[in-house]
Amino acid sequence: MMKEENLTLRLKQYFGFDSFKGDQEAIVRNLMNGNDAFVLMPTGGGKSLCYQLPSLLMEGTAIVISPLIALMKNQVDVVNGLTEESGVAHFLNSSLNKQAITQVVEDVHSGKTKLLYVAPESLNKSDNLDFFQSFKISFYAIDEAHCISEWGHDFRPEYRNIRPTIDTIASSRKEKRAPIIALTATATDKVRSDIKKSLGIVDARDFKSSFNRPNLYYEVRPKVSEEDADSQIIRFLKRHEDKSGIIYCLSRKKVEELSQKLQINGFKAAPYHAGLDTEVRTQTQDDFLREDIDIIVATIAFGMGIDKPDVRFVIHYDIPKSLEGYYQETGRAGRDGGEGRCIAFYSPKDLKKLEKFTDNKGEAEKEIGRQLLEETKAYAETSVCRRKFLLHYFGEEYLQKNCGSCDNCKHQHKHKDAEEALSVVLKAIKAVKEDFDQPYIIDFVRGRATDNIVRHGHDELSEFGNGKEINEQCPTIWNPVIRQAMLSHYIYKDVENYGFLKLTPKGRNFIKTPQPFSVVLDKQFDELEDCVGGSAGALDDRLYKLLKALRKDVARKHNLPPYVIFQDISITLMATNYPVSMDELLQIQGIGLGKAKKFGAEFIALIKRYCEENDIERTDMTRVISLPNKSQKKLKIIELLDKRLPLDEIANSQGCTFGELLDEIESIVNSGMKVDVSYYIDNDEIIDPDEVADIYEYFRNSESADIDEAIDEVDIYDDEDGLTAEEKAQLVFIKFMSEEGN
Repeated sequence: MMKEENLTLRLKQYFGFDSFKGDQEAIVRNLMNGNDAFVLMPTGGGKSLCYQLPSLLMEGTAIVISPLIALMKNQVDVVNGLTEESGVAHFLNSSLNKQAITQVVEDVHSGKTKLLYVAPESLNKSDNLDFFQSFKISFYAIDEAHCISEWGHDFRPEYRNIRPTIDTIASSRKEKRAPIIALTATATDKVRSDIKKSLGIVDARDFKSSFNRPNLYYEVRPKVSEEDADSQIIRFLKRHEDKSGIIYCLSRKKVEELSQKLQINGFKAAPYHAGLDTEVRTQTQDDFLREDIDIIVATIAFGMGIDKPDVRFVIHYDIPKSLEGYYQETGRAGRDGGEGRCIAFYSPKDLKKLEKFTDNKGEAEKEIGRQLLEETKAYAETSVCRRKFLLHYFGEEYLQKNCGSCDNCKHQHKHKDAEEALSVVLKAIKAVKEDFDQPYIIDFVRGRATDNIVRHGHDELSEFGNGKEINEQCPTIWNPVIRQAMLSHYIYKDVENYGFLKLTPKGRNFIKTPQPFSVVLDKQFDELEDCVGGSAGALDDRLYKLLKALRKDVARKHNLPPYVIFQDISITLMATNYPVSMDELLQIQGIGLGKAKKFGAEFIALIKRYCEENDIERTDMTRVISLPNKSQKKLKIIELLDKRLPLDEIANSQGCTFGELLDEIESIVNSGMKVDVSYYIDNDEIIDPDEVADIYEYFRNSESADIDEAIDEVDIYDDEDGLTAEEKAQLVFIKFMSEEGN
């Protein structure tokens, strides 16, 4: 074992640091003494150094098991740069040709290579066993160790076979197994336990750093629509020009589309996903590190272990599948201690898409996925301090009431007395023997006799329905009460046991002696009134109400339903972005030139007056350039409509069904553009003129634009060998909106 001062000298020699950070030195010494270790250290904390330094100092070659080829290349380049000698670090994976593999083998056998990165698949491959048994292994480093656990956010089955392979290697060499160090940036207690058990290192020393990253700012914005999310991102980037950032999307298609949109709006951006060639991904990663590219639009496959300290923002276009994944990805921002903005877009619809991904999985995996999504949903919708919420999830207490660096702390919400509601919840958990999860408890206190509750006979309990009166006054109170009761340690969730809610001693005492307790209600993302986001921050509720009142007056004046004047989404975005000119109004979703000229002046005047009276500091509404491929298709449809071609011919020419064409035309009309479909509808062989008149009049007098409601109210029927009831109603709706609204 080296002397302490020599170890510090070697740190300076190889890494240029004068001293270790946090637990780094203790971790290095523990490993060099031949002991196993579990290291939980947030992104940017210096995990790599914990195995890179001892590998350079110990006899033999260290095996680093890593999940991504891109990560391996980056790490190998870093280590070889530390020693200014190639071959000190290598990686062994499927990307290498025979010549490259031969070079790796020669360098390892010569003793030159101190660090060998391998994928778990490569380690476990039987063809490679002879090679791994042919040289001395100093230790095994399991990087991104959360991949071992089904409760982790990136489960890889091959990680489960690591320990058996390690035992096989040790057995063949007739020597003691080399020490194992498992490292991850994110792990709940459940995941940590799972990792240690799978690797056979249950007695390993734990090194756990704080999860708190004080320099990171957390914010969740509603994804009202993809167009609005794109615009918000572009405006955000305009205000943070020349800064490095990562934007995560769930689908490759969105990655390609958004990166292209950013490029045509003048940003140095590139896509990154598994569908691209390895050479392209490698080049993109290198360009990002060299600052030839400012923005990477990527699937979650990007960023693991990337040594770029000055990433200034991480944006999640889609809400992630788990808080572990979210936390790790946001941790790539501000690794140098400087500014790091973490913005996530959230829509309940996106959550439903994620739920569908688990449909074809086994029941156990589906249940794990459901619980992880519930935690993500709770984080997105909560109104409490996001930092407090995240740290609590990872088992760490945040004692400050206000972190001052998340959207919820910057925009404080009113507290609501919830002492009685908490008492009802705690008694309910006790009544059902602490054997049920959060949705069950909420149904129980509301008095909902679901099949599950009846089957267990819990509808017969005296506590059943004790929250009915509270529920009538505030039906959205229960999730916040339960979540915030967890933060206050009245309740805990047993993740090992289906997420059942359990009482803590503090919770049992509360039942006997209630104490004052208040909550802030969750944001209701299904309701536009509670939208947050946009270039100016949160929706201005006062302005929103004023704009809705003005819309009602204008609608009455024109004898039209309010939605014809401006749709709800347009009113919401006006109350978020404060447009004060005709040009800015035209950038609001759902407003075209005709609609703006027809109705816009009064709204612009109201917003301008409101901003002046309330000293509103507006940000410029930068014009966003749309992708040409989508707009070109719409322009082609408008051109063909102007030529008065039959709609079925237009559908055929555009390679779509008649219904898909109507959806495209309705989308054009809803964007505020005027189109003429009268030439088609006025042919009485298509739709009976009386039926057209009845449907048209229905939409004029209805508060709803719902097609199904129109079909029921007007008694519209399918024509034999002609249009369906839905197609007729949609056609007349298009005619009505175009003529009256645009």
